[in-house]
Amino acid sequence: MTLSSSVLCLRLQHHLLLATLTIFLLLPAALVAQNEEEDGPYRGKYLGKLNSYHHQVSGDVYAVNEYTFLIVGFNYDGNGADTFFWSGASNRPGPQGFIVPDEFGKTNILDRYHNKDFTLTLPDRKKITEIKWLAVYDLSSQNNFGDVYIPEEFEPPMSQLAGTFSKRSHNVSSSTIEILDSKTIRIKEFTYDGLGKRTFFWTGVGPQPSSRGSKLPDERGYLDPIRAYNKETIELELPGDKTIFDIDWISVYDVADNENYGHVLFNDKLNVPPSLVKVTPFEFSLPNCRQLHKDMQVSWEVFGPQITFQLSGQVDQKDYMSFGISGSDVSSQMIGSDVVVAYIDDIRGYTVDYNITSLAPCVQVLGQNKGVCRDDVVGGLDSFQLNTYSRKDGINTISFRRTLKSSDDGDKEIFLDRSNYVVWAFGPLDSNNEPAFHTYYPKSDIVIDFNTTEPVNDCFAFTRRMETTNPPTWERTRITDATVRTFNAYLGPSGGLRGYQGLTNHVSSGLAWYINGYMIPELYLKRGLTYTFKVRGGNNPHSPEHYHPLVITDDPQGGYDRLSDAKQSEIRVLAGVEFTRRGRPKPTAAGPLCLSRYPPNSDRRLDDNFPTFKKFNRSLITECVDGEPALLEITPNITWPDTVYYNSFTHGNMGWKIHIVDSYTNLKSGAMGLSWSLCIVLLPWLVLQN
Repeated sequence: MTLSSSVLCLRLQHHLLLATLTIFLLLPAALVAQNEEEDGPYRGKYLGKLNSYHHQVSGDVYAVNEYTFLIVGFNYDGNGADTFFWSGASNRPGPQGFIVPDEFGKTNILDRYHNKDFTLTLPDRKKITEIKWLAVYDLSSQNNFGDVYIPEEFEPPMSQLAGTFSKRSHNVSSSTIEILDSKTIRIKEFTYDGLGKRTFFWTGVGPQPSSRGSKLPDERGYLDPIRAYNKETIELELPGDKTIFDIDWISVYDVADNENYGHVLFNDKLNVPPSLVKVTPFEFSLPNCRQLHKDMQVSWEVFGPQITFQLSGQVDQKDYMSFGISGSDVSSQMIGSDVVVAYIDDIRGYTVDYNITSLAPCVQVLGQNKGVCRDDVVGGLDSFQLNTYSRKDGINTISFRRTLKSSDDGDKEIFLDRSNYVVWAFGPLDSNNEPAFHTYYPKSDIVIDFNTTEPVNDCFAFTRRMETTNPPTWERTRITDATVRTFNAYLGPSGGLRGYQGLTNHVSSGLAWYINGYMIPELYLKRGLTYTFKVRGGNNPHSPEHYHPLVITDDPQGGYDRLSDAKQSEIRVLAGVEFTRRGRPKPTAAGPLCLSRYPPNSDRRLDDNFPTFKKFNRSLITECVDGEPALLEITPNITWPDTVYYNSFTHGNMGWKIHIVDSYTNLKSGAMGLSWSLCIVLLPWLVLQN
């Protein structure tokens, strides 16, 4: 070999080495570009980067589902004259195509974008599989500023079927299980007999379910042992930042016996849409944390004779969070419990010490306050000291402390040498910033050991769906029959969001007036006619829960007896109250108790599962104490306002409207016109539903 040949060979080897090094250096970047969806949150099926030709167009494009793109980090300088998002089925972008509405659903000329993330939905239900490209295109100059191409035989993310629950024991079964998106699983016709010891929806990794899994919140966000189901369709949401790609199975699993009652396995690579659930990571400042519900957690730290708590909850602005020591040493029991009620108003945060002697608002019973009462009202002390409070991203965070053993005899001791049974709840505040009937609360025992050698933490990030709506209310009832002069008034449950709360937009006390078999109907009474209410709301003043004389006032809230003298002076009492010589109000229409109640072992948290009040009412059991009802006779006259309210003398938010009219004739024609208009409005909806 000559010298020149050797030099040439060495140079060739040098160039090959440089090329190899270049490939290895560029390969990670190429892999990042190709598999960017694996590095962050799952965003859908990655289509690629926008090819940039003009005006600084750039960004990453994903297919979210059959109809929708997600563009991440989109840039465009906004200097095009007639520029739109543009798509079509030709081989390359050109004048043959159609405008894709922007992230707001508008077809306006595009403005400047800087590192924006948003979705684009194809118009007219067009599918991604029907197009070949998406571009940033100027119609006047017919210039393509940037584009991405849809691969041939592209399969967009879609909901996927995942078989059924294996039938092992306790009647666990289902029909088709559908993975709707990366966090949501729909189980159709799910059945379980509810007889396990401590049975949960359970999820984890591995070839088969095992004790090394974790709890999956039920369809209402609870982490309690699951109830019985009978061919119900439910949707489960994976907690925190967990997605379907992080698990291998879901099981109905009993942790007491480490027994799998039935499960379903998932494939490794599911082409499902990304979830629209917003995940809000939350960092707590205390070493121990317990997730009480999908939307509430408690953390704590013991230091000397004191314990510091932090309650964090994804709650509405006017909601409270409650947590405390059970009224029983052997179970979680609300009655007798010692709790904190924590909330934030427009100005500051509050932690208020409460004592619960009855499941009713705080009322006076023979000179003593009974029910859900503040400690300082019943002669005790407020033992909680507020530390910090904040509201951010829809999450209230309130920290406070108290001594383990309080000097207040009404406070429960927090034990460190054994586990403590606790209670919790959250729900809306009433107009006096007192806790109304709680929306969420546990049905099972909750046990916490506050003195652990190692920190304990089972908390996860809060999640919230982008669009949440309350269930539709039950049918509104109006009693307009001119021949009806007698009304039978008794008590029944208020029926969740579909019932009293949905019908009135008021918070609920847990009970409501039922008139002639209907929950809080609107009554139409004519001036000059006499009407009689037969009242069976309870006549035992020793009962804080079931003593409800009927009153009629111009105040929509009710609970006249709980109001201050100043507030009472602002309210006009029309019937049901007389005043003593000292000017104290005294009810006149307190009859024996007649109450529609839940059957044994039922769960009032499921009230909203009933599509109509009629079906809900049929599920109740009505029990009446012997005795004649109290009679409240009224004759509305010209001095009565057009709208008054029937309510309870002792508790607020139990009744509803009475319309005082001069003629039933106008009412009937108006109601007929309203009904016809309502039919016209609802006709398209009815057609769609059928």
